[in-house]
Amino acid sequence: APEPRELPGEHPRIGSHFCGVVMVGNSRPIAVFIGMPASGKSKIAKRVAKRLDAPLIDVDKVIVADHGEIVDIFDTHGEAHFRALEREAVKQALATHSVVSLGGGAILNVDTQHDLASLPVVLLTVSEAAVADRFGDRKRPLLRGGLDAWRKLTAERTEIYERLADVSFDTSSRPLDQIADEIADWVRAGYTVGGSA
Repeated sequence: APEPRELPGEHPRIGSHFCGVVMVGNSRPIAVFIGMPASGKSKIAKRVAKRLDAPLIDVDKVIVADHGEIVDIFDTHGEAHFRALEREAVKQALATHSVVSLGGGAILNVDTQHDLASLPVVLLTVSEAAVADRFGDRKRPLLRGGLDAWRKLTAERTEIYERLADVSFDTSSRPLDQIADEIADWVRAGYTVGGSA
Protein backbone atom coordinates (compact mmCIF):
# COMPACT_ATOMS: atom_id res chain seq x y z
CA ALA A 1 0.00 0.00 0.00
CA PRO A 2 1.27 3.53 -0.69
CA GLU A 3 2.60 5.56 2.22
CA PRO A 4 0.05 8.03 3.58
CA ARG A 5 0.70 11.44 2.08
CA GLU A 6 1.93 14.04 4.53
CA LEU A 7 -0.53 16.86 4.95
CA PRO A 8 0.71 20.33 3.96
CA GLY A 9 2.54 21.98 6.81
CA GLU A 10 2.79 18.86 8.94
CA HIS A 11 6.16 17.82 10.25
CA PRO A 12 6.71 14.11 9.61
CA ARG A 13 7.25 13.34 13.30
CA ILE A 14 5.85 16.17 15.31
CA GLY A 15 2.78 16.83 13.20
CA SER A 16 0.40 19.59 14.15
CA HIS A 17 2.95 21.65 16.11
CA PHE A 18 4.62 22.37 12.78
CA CYS A 19 1.36 23.38 11.09
CA GLY A 20 2.07 25.60 8.09
CA VAL A 21 5.82 24.97 8.16
CA VAL A 22 7.70 24.39 4.93
CA MET A 23 10.45 21.77 5.21
CA VAL A 24 12.66 21.31 2.17
CA GLY A 25 16.30 20.42 1.72
CA ASN A 26 17.65 23.95 1.99
CA SER A 27 15.11 25.40 4.43
CA ARG A 28 16.42 27.76 7.05
CA PRO A 29 14.66 29.79 9.71
CA ILE A 30 13.43 33.30 9.05
CA ALA A 31 14.64 34.28 12.54
CA VAL A 32 15.70 32.40 15.67
CA PHE A 33 14.99 33.80 19.13
CA ILE A 34 17.33 33.12 22.04
CA GLY A 35 17.58 34.54 25.55
CA MET A 36 17.12 33.85 29.22
CA PRO A 37 13.96 32.32 30.60
CA ALA A 38 11.33 35.05 31.11
CA SER A 39 12.88 37.34 28.49
CA GLY A 40 9.73 37.18 26.34
CA LYS A 41 10.90 34.85 23.55
CA SER A 42 7.60 33.01 23.07
CA LYS A 43 5.44 36.13 23.16
CA ILE A 44 7.62 38.23 20.86
CA ALA A 45 8.36 35.39 18.43
CA LYS A 46 4.60 34.85 18.08
CA ARG A 47 4.08 38.53 17.30
CA VAL A 48 6.94 38.60 14.78
CA ALA A 49 5.65 35.48 13.02
CA LYS A 50 2.24 37.11 12.69
CA ARG A 51 3.73 40.31 11.26
CA LEU A 52 5.77 38.34 8.73
CA ASP A 53 2.85 36.00 7.93
CA ALA A 54 5.20 33.14 8.78
CA PRO A 55 4.80 29.89 10.72
CA LEU A 56 6.06 29.77 14.30
CA ILE A 57 7.86 26.93 16.05
CA ASP A 58 8.24 27.29 19.81
CA VAL A 59 10.64 24.47 20.71
CA ASP A 60 9.56 24.28 24.35
CA LYS A 61 5.92 23.89 23.30
CA VAL A 62 6.87 21.15 20.84
CA ILE A 63 8.66 19.26 23.63
CA VAL A 64 5.71 19.65 25.99
CA ALA A 65 3.27 18.43 23.35
CA ASP A 66 5.41 15.37 22.58
CA HIS A 67 6.80 14.47 26.00
CA GLY A 68 4.86 16.29 28.72
CA GLU A 69 5.64 19.24 30.96
CA ILE A 70 9.30 20.25 31.04
CA VAL A 71 9.38 20.32 34.83
CA ASP A 72 8.13 16.72 34.88
CA ILE A 73 10.83 15.65 32.40
CA PHE A 74 13.47 17.27 34.64
CA ASP A 75 12.07 15.65 37.78
CA THR A 76 11.59 12.19 36.30
CA HIS A 77 14.49 11.82 33.89
CA GLY A 78 16.93 14.63 34.71
CA GLU A 79 18.28 17.61 32.79
CA ALA A 80 20.52 15.55 30.48
CA HIS A 81 17.51 13.63 29.15
CA PHE A 82 15.63 16.87 28.61
CA ARG A 83 18.58 18.40 26.75
CA ALA A 84 18.70 15.39 24.41
CA LEU A 85 14.99 15.79 23.61
CA GLU A 86 15.54 19.51 23.20
CA ARG A 87 18.44 19.05 20.79
CA GLU A 88 16.34 16.81 18.56
CA ALA A 89 13.50 19.33 18.53
CA VAL A 90 15.95 22.16 17.80
CA LYS A 91 17.46 20.29 14.85
CA GLN A 92 14.03 19.78 13.35
CA ALA A 93 12.97 23.39 13.96
CA LEU A 94 16.13 24.81 12.38
CA ALA A 95 15.41 22.81 9.21
CA THR A 96 12.22 24.78 8.58
CA HIS A 97 11.36 28.09 6.97
CA SER A 98 9.76 29.58 10.06
CA VAL A 99 10.22 31.86 13.04
CA VAL A 100 11.80 29.73 15.78
CA SER A 101 11.82 30.33 19.53
CA LEU A 102 14.39 28.29 21.46
CA GLY A 103 14.29 27.44 25.14
CA GLY A 104 16.67 29.45 27.28
CA GLY A 105 19.21 26.65 27.69
CA ALA A 106 19.14 25.30 24.13
CA ILE A 107 22.26 27.31 23.30
CA LEU A 108 24.31 25.28 25.79
CA ASN A 109 24.54 22.51 23.19
CA VAL A 110 27.70 22.94 21.09
CA ASP A 111 26.03 21.54 17.97
CA THR A 112 23.22 24.06 18.35
CA GLN A 113 25.77 26.84 18.72
CA HIS A 114 27.37 25.69 15.48
CA ASP A 115 23.99 25.58 13.71
CA LEU A 116 23.11 29.09 14.86
CA ALA A 117 26.37 30.62 13.65
CA SER A 118 25.04 31.07 10.11
CA LEU A 119 21.42 31.89 10.97
CA PRO A 120 19.64 35.18 11.81
CA VAL A 121 19.64 35.13 15.63
CA VAL A 122 17.69 37.59 17.78
CA LEU A 123 18.72 37.88 21.44
CA LEU A 124 16.11 39.10 23.89
CA THR A 125 17.45 40.46 27.17
CA VAL A 126 15.67 41.48 30.35
CA SER A 127 16.79 43.24 33.53
CA GLU A 128 16.81 41.58 36.91
CA ALA A 129 14.23 44.07 38.16
CA ALA A 130 11.83 43.27 35.34
CA VAL A 131 12.30 39.52 35.42
CA ALA A 132 11.18 39.23 39.04
CA ASP A 133 7.57 39.78 37.94
CA ARG A 134 7.74 37.24 35.13
CA PHE A 135 8.59 33.95 36.76
CA GLY A 136 7.80 31.89 39.79
CA ASP A 137 5.58 29.26 38.22
CA ARG A 138 6.57 25.61 38.47
CA LYS A 139 6.98 25.33 34.71
CA ARG A 140 10.52 26.75 34.90
CA PRO A 141 12.50 24.04 36.71
CA LEU A 142 15.84 25.84 36.69
CA LEU A 143 14.30 28.96 38.24
CA ARG A 144 12.88 27.35 41.35
CA GLY A 145 15.59 29.16 43.29
CA GLY A 146 14.14 32.54 42.33
CA LEU A 147 16.33 35.50 41.42
CA ASP A 148 19.47 33.82 42.72
CA ALA A 149 18.96 30.96 40.24
CA TRP A 150 18.25 33.45 37.44
CA ARG A 151 21.44 35.40 38.24
CA LYS A 152 23.50 32.20 38.17
CA LEU A 153 22.08 31.13 34.81
CA THR A 154 22.58 34.62 33.41
CA ALA A 155 26.25 34.59 34.44
CA GLU A 156 26.74 31.17 32.82
CA ARG A 157 24.98 31.95 29.55
CA THR A 158 25.47 35.64 28.73
CA GLU A 159 28.73 35.17 26.81
CA ILE A 160 27.18 32.46 24.64
CA TYR A 161 24.03 34.49 23.96
CA GLU A 162 26.02 37.56 22.97
CA ARG A 163 28.40 35.58 20.76
CA LEU A 164 25.54 33.96 18.84
CA ALA A 165 23.32 37.03 18.47
CA ASP A 166 23.14 39.16 15.35
CA VAL A 167 20.87 41.70 16.99
CA SER A 168 19.67 42.28 20.55
CA PHE A 169 16.54 43.83 22.04
CA ASP A 170 15.85 44.54 25.70
CA THR A 171 12.33 43.59 26.78
CA SER A 172 12.45 44.99 30.31
CA SER A 173 10.06 47.91 29.90
CA ARG A 174 9.22 48.58 26.25
CA PRO A 175 5.90 47.39 24.76
CA LEU A 176 6.25 43.93 23.22
CA ASP A 177 4.40 45.03 20.09
CA GLN A 178 6.94 47.80 19.50
CA ILE A 179 9.83 45.36 19.85
CA ALA A 180 8.12 42.91 17.51
CA ASP A 181 7.66 45.66 14.92
CA GLU A 182 11.38 46.49 15.05
CA ILE A 183 12.43 42.86 14.72
CA ALA A 184 10.06 42.32 11.79
CA ASP A 185 11.54 45.41 10.11
CA TRP A 186 15.04 44.01 10.70
CA VAL A 187 14.07 40.76 9.01
CA ARG A 188 12.38 42.53 6.08
CA ALA A 189 15.46 44.71 5.59
CA GLY A 190 17.53 41.61 4.98
CA TYR A 191 19.13 41.62 8.45
CA THR A 192 22.82 41.28 9.19
CA VAL A 193 24.11 37.81 10.03
CA GLY A 194 27.61 37.28 11.33
CA GLY A 195 28.57 40.84 10.54
CA SER A 196 27.64 40.82 6.85
CA ALA A 197 24.54 42.14 5.12
